Amino acid sequence: MIERLAARVEELEALVGKPRKTSSNSHLPPSKDSSGRKGGDKKPPKKSGKTRSSRPGVARPLTETPDKTERRIVEVCPHCAKAVGERHQVCRHRYDHIDLPSIRPVVTRVELFGGRCPACRRRFRAQAPADHPVGTPFGPGIQALLTYLHHSHHVSFERLARMLKELFGLKISEGAIANAFRRLQTSLTAACAAIKTRIMQAAVIASDETTARVEGKTHWQWVFVTDTAVLHDIKPSRARAVVTSVLGLHRPEVWISDRYAGQQDLGQVHQVCLAHVLRDVQYAIDCGDTVFAPRIRDLLRWTIRIGKRKPRLKDTTLATYAGRAEHRLDVLLSVPAAHPAGRTLQHQIKAWRGKFFVFLADRRVPSTNNICEREIRPSVVFRKVTNGFRSAWGAQIHAGYRSITGTARLSGASDYDAVCDLVREKFAPT
Repeated sequence: MIERLAARVEELEALVGKPRKTSSNSHLPPSKDSSGRKGGDKKPPKKSGKTRSSRPGVARPLTETPDKTERRIVEVCPHCAKAVGERHQVCRHRYDHIDLPSIRPVVTRVELFGGRCPACRRRFRAQAPADHPVGTPFGPGIQALLTYLHHSHHVSFERLARMLKELFGLKISEGAIANAFRRLQTSLTAACAAIKTRIMQAAVIASDETTARVEGKTHWQWVFVTDTAVLHDIKPSRARAVVTSVLGLHRPEVWISDRYAGQQDLGQVHQVCLAHVLRDVQYAIDCGDTVFAPRIRDLLRWTIRIGKRKPRLKDTTLATYAGRAEHRLDVLLSVPAAHPAGRTLQHQIKAWRGKFFVFLADRRVPSTNNICEREIRPSVVFRKVTNGFRSAWGAQIHAGYRSITGTARLSGASDYDAVCDLVREKFAPT
C-alpha cells in the first residue's frame, strides 16, 4: 500500500506545474476553455492609447438595375417663388430606397373534371398538371425554403412553423415540415451517389470527422473533400472501416487529415495537418521547453508561409525550399532534447517524419486541413443549437444536405440555389 501511495504521489507531483490544455495548445475546442475565450487564461491584448487616423466614408453603391426610377423636378424656385422649367435642372443627388414587398403564398386551385363514359360506362378523370401534382399542397419553393432555413440556419421545426405563419401568412404544422424533409430523401440519395462517384475518382482527398448525436447516442460525422466535390456521412463508428465503406478499393495519391489512427494509410502519400501539429508544439513550449519546440514552431510556420506562396513560385524554387525544410528538420531531430516535453514532442515528430512537407512537393496539396474544418463547422453549430437528431433518417438528410451545398459552393453556387435545384431535380455535381 505504501509503495502504491508513493508512486501516486510521484505521479501527482509530476503533474504540478504543467500548463492546462486549451484550444491554443491542444485539440480542445475553444468552448472547453475555462475562460470562454480562445486561448484559455490568456488575457485579451490591451488597447493602445493611439487614436486611429480617420478614413474617408464609404456609402452603399447604387444598384446597377433598379426596378423603378422616380424623378423629382422642382416646379417653383424655393428662394424667389419663380417658376422654373425642367431644361434648367440637372440631377444633383441620387440614392436608392430599398424595401421588401409583402410576401404571401400563391395558391392555385386545381380542379380535375371527369365523369362516366356514355359508351363503355367507365369512370374517367382529367390528369393533374405536371407542375401541380396531387399529394402535398406545398410546392418546391416552400420545400426548398424549409430545408434551407433548417439545415443552413438551424431553425427548429417549431420556429419554422411560426416564421412561415407570421412572415408569409402560411400555416404549416411541424409534422408537415418533417414530411417535406422525408420527401427529399430519394433525391438526396441520388445526388450523394453522384458526389461519391466524383470522390472515388479524385487524386487528392482531405478528410475529417466530428461527433454527432443521433437518437441520444454518439455518432460520427465524416467529411471527404476534393477540389470538385464534398461528401458528408454520419455513422455510428469512428473506425477506418467507415472510409473503406465510402471509398471501397480507391486509394488516392494524397490523403490529407489529422493524426488520428483511423485516418492513416488511406492514400499513397499522407499530408498531416500542420495546424494540429503546431498546437502540440505550443503545448510543449507552455510546459517549459525553450530549445526544441520553439525551433520546430518556427520551421513549421516558415513552411506554411512558403505553401501560401506556391502559386507564385517556380518548380525549381519550390523544390529548393522543400529540400531546405527537410534538411532543417533532420538537423533538429538529430539534437537530443533536454526538456521532457521536448523529448515527447521529438518522438512524436519522428513517428510522423515523412508526412510533414508533402505540400511542398505537390502543388495540389495544402499545408493544413482547414478546408475540412470549415466544411464541418456548420454541422457542429447545428449540433450545439439543436442538440442532435431525433431520428436516423433526419441525420442522413442533414448529411446529404451538407454534401450538396458543400459541392455547390465549390462551383460558386449558394446553398439556397443548390437546394432549389435539388427540389426541382436539377442538381448535378459539376
